[in-house]
Order: sequence, then structure tokens, then C-alpha cells
Amino acid sequence: MSTADEPVSPATADEPASPATADADRTARREAGNSPAGGGETGPETGREAIVRAARRAFTLKPYAEVTMRGIAAAAGVSPSLIVKRFGSKEALFNTVVDFRPAAAELFAAPLPGLGRHLVLTMVELRDRLRGDPLLRVVFSLGIEDERTLLRARFREQITDRLAGILTGPDARLRAELVAGQLLGLGATLSLHRPDGATAHTTAERLADLYAPGIQHLVDGSADRT
Repeated sequence: MSTADEPVSPATADEPASPATADADRTARREAGNSPAGGGETGPETGREAIVRAARRAFTLKPYAEVTMRGIAAAAGVSPSLIVKRFGSKEALFNTVVDFRPAAAELFAAPLPGLGRHLVLTMVELRDRLRGDPLLRVVFSLGIEDERTLLRARFREQITDRLAGILTGPDARLRAELVAGQLLGLGATLSLHRPDGATAHTTAERLADLYAPGIQHLVDGSADRT
């Protein structure tokens, strides 16, 4: 079990190996939420959310073996002992980071006829609340192959498969994969064009007006076949 006494790795996410990695670093930092949460250990929710944000960033930017509890604690603005108390081990914290079920519970909590709009509005709300995208880490993870494989397997199981089980009609699995891609595309767009892009200055309702119909079309599966 990992403890707060782990040595700090000399490798840092600020030392990318290539321009491509640097781009992924910057995107992953945005998606994980850069700002350390204020208040440190002043409240249970604040402390937990700060830890999870910092862990999400760390596990996205570096291989599992290079992530330390002390590094996460420093980024979260909490003590290492608090992480051990709350999560027990680095493995348990990693399992929390790769869990998409909390996001899925909110994303899919709407009847099918209005699910497209609900997905867009909920994505925007989750990004604001979490100070990072709830899904994009599946795309930008820089971990070793085993970690990326696990992350993608969790995403398929907890997002794509869950949605496929909700959809009705033909090609449910295909449509679920396409909807998941649309959500990832929305998250990438909102990240790439902030803070000065048009999307950054558009209301969630307007984004839903423009983006949700395409998602709803996939949810309905009503395309004519010729």
C-alpha cells in the first residue's frame, strides 16, 4: 500500500518529452483543473474534491509509478496524511480517478426524449463544478499502456455500455459510441477555445440549442435507411 512517505519522483509534468506531449500536457492540465483548491482541509467535501482533482491531473500527466501521495497532497493543498485517511492508498485513489460512474449517473439521468439536451447542459455544469472535464482524461492520459487500457475499459463499461443499455431501437451500441464521441468532442471544443473563444462566452442553454439536436438524433436512432 502506498503511504504518505513515498519519495517524490524527480520527473515532473512540466518537463514534456516532445511537442506532442507538451500539447497533451497542457490539455490534460486544463481538463484536470489547474488551480489548487483553497481551504485545504477546512471541509470534508472541499478537501476530497481538491484531492481528486489533483490526483486526476497527476495520473493523467504521469505514469502511475511516478505519481506520489506527497505530490498529490502538495497540488491539492492538503496534508499527505489526509489523503491516506480519506483514500487509504495510491491504488485506491487511482481507482477513484478512473471511475466514470458518478459522471454517468448525472449525464444519463433524463428520459430519452430529452436526453440530448440534458447531456449538453450536464456536461457544461459538471465542467464548471469539477473545474475540469469529467470525460476527457480517457483521451489525454499519458500513463503506460496498462493504465490507458484500464481507463478506456472503464470508460467503455461505465459510459458507452451503460448508454447502449439505455437506448432503444437498432444499432444501440453504435449510437452509444457516437454519442460518447460527441460528448468528448464537446469537451475538447470547450477546452480548446477558452478563455477567449465564442464557446467560452456562450450560455449553456445556447450551446444546447446548437449542439443537442445532433446528439438527440443519435439517441432517437431515427435516421431513414435506404
